[in-house]
Amino acid sequence: MCDSVVAGVDGSAESAAAARWAAADALRRGVALRLLYVASPSGSAFGHREPAGHALPEFATTLRAELVHALPGLDVSCEAVPGEPWSVLAAAGEKQWLLVLGSGGSGRLAGRLLGSVALRTAAEARCPVVLVPGGAADPDGPGEVVVGMRGEQPSGAVLGFAFEEAARRGAVLRALEGGAEPHGPLRTDAPIEPAEIRRSLVEAKTVRLQDALAPWQEKFPEVRTVAEVTGWGASRALLEASRGAALVVLGRRAPAHPLAAPHLGHLAHAVVHHAHGPVAVVPHDPAQPR
Repeated sequence: MCDSVVAGVDGSAESAAAARWAAADALRRGVALRLLYVASPSGSAFGHREPAGHALPEFATTLRAELVHALPGLDVSCEAVPGEPWSVLAAAGEKQWLLVLGSGGSGRLAGRLLGSVALRTAAEARCPVVLVPGGAADPDGPGEVVVGMRGEQPSGAVLGFAFEEAARRGAVLRALEGGAEPHGPLRTDAPIEPAEIRRSLVEAKTVRLQDALAPWQEKFPEVRTVAEVTGWGASRALLEASRGAALVVLGRRAPAHPLAAPHLGHLAHAVVHHAHGPVAVVPHDPAQPR
């Protein structure tokens, strides 16, 4: 249960964009917004040490005032917490079950927060983490919620998050699977044209995708759903879809072994770095279907 939306802020334009996106999302959910500034004792993550008492910096109080003025119906709090940024942010997000951070988008890194902190947080947090590119704004219309699909049995955690977001926004949910184009030339002794074989592969994957979505469509009948299979690679397909999407949703498998290092995975890493809009990274247990 999400009692509030947590947004990490560090004074960058990217984190301000994330806070504004989080504010609109919190208002849509009917919950409070918690702005969190992590005062690093070592200064290693943010490049400087914080003064004793961990007072809120001026940019944080100014940002809170801006959001309160823009959204008078929203409860906005702001606090400074000492500690290592990724650890504090991940713990805060897990407690409230949603964390929003700024990202560079379109190939850029948001120096302070995305460089090592946001990526590590998204890789380690046990809650959904939304990464918002600088300059992104909550769309005027509902847009689309795009969920990246891979494997024969998609994760229930990922699809559940995507359908809930689409329902909350009144948006179309587009389930997108890339990589339908077979690698290398098609060779067959049968009198079948390569184009027909490709078409058959796409049709088979589309039917499988529709079957995976069917139980969720029954649970969320108000959400219009589109199943799309493309011959593009998964990362290219999702990056193109991100141009007009309100949100792109991706899964991140938790490490199979408790001592294994968490990581985003190749696809999520590529999409997070180059997406044109917000990307939600949703963790799921490796024992769950993908």
